[in-house]
Amino acid sequence: MAVRRIFPHPLLSFVLWIIWLLLNNTMAMGHVVLGGLLAVIIPWTTSSFWPEKTVLKHPWLLIKYIFVVLYEIMVANIVVTKLILGRSSKLNPGFFHYELQLESPVGIGLLANTISLTPGTVSCDLSEDKRSLLIHSLHIDDVAAIKADIHRKFERPLKDIFVSC
Repeated sequence: MAVRRIFPHPLLSFVLWIIWLLLNNTMAMGHVVLGGLLAVIIPWTTSSFWPEKTVLKHPWLLIKYIFVVLYEIMVANIVVTKLILGRSSKLNPGFFHYELQLESPVGIGLLANTISLTPGTVSCDLSEDKRSLLIHSLHIDDVAAIKADIHRKFERPLKDIFVSC
């Protein structure tokens, strides 16, 4: 497949090209061409560093996932603000392990980053067998409920989005 040799990661190429145009805030032909060249060259030269090919099974679910994450970040900001402005004696911070069902390295990375982007939680460590994340939470009432939320809101959609090849 000659196209795959030139465009080993077509979605990445497209995103890089769009980001280039947005950062330069222009649609001048020189920037369109230079951004296109960079969008082809960067993924092509770095493709050997990618451990495995990851395929988007449902690309439109990724867009939905981004909106869900943005919404959850806004909600978490409000919750964390209430916790911080309240009495510190009511806080119950702690660590817990989250058992992963995801197998795709890109999906696991996205899940870990999503958890860290959401205020009040930070993913701290991935186990050596890549089967569990160590997560710190600013306030823990019910670990099982937090795990269920992570699974329902983030991990299950990521399982539907990515396929490891």
